[in-house]
Amino acid sequence: MGEPYGRLAAEGEVVKTPKARLDAWAEAQKRFHLSDLHIQMARELGLNPKKFGGLANHRQEPWKLPLPEFIAECYRKRFHRERPAQVVPLAEVAKRQQQSARDKARHPRGRTDNGGHAP
Repeated sequence: MGEPYGRLAAEGEVVKTPKARLDAWAEAQKRFHLSDLHIQMARELGLNPKKFGGLANHRQEPWKLPLPEFIAECYRKRFHRERPAQVVPLAEVAKRQQQSARDKARHPRGRTDNGGHAP
């Protein structure tokens, strides 16, 4: 297993892997009955899938929109379009990330003695 990376790794905290992040999205998709379209829009908006519970409380709080409609409205406001140009299912995103990780493992970047800076 690779070493942790990023700012939090130096502080000894747990660093989430890309697979763990996608697992949170897959769990939210099942729990809140969201389509691949809504998951992709929410990911592009930068929403946190762990916070969907508070956003999806439209039965007890009738002024709230249902979660899929809320995501679509936020996407429309931010990007001025109804939907992404191409919808990529979450399983395909995971497959691409695994392939990318394998490619990086096969072809690690070469290191130089001067830290990557030109002399």
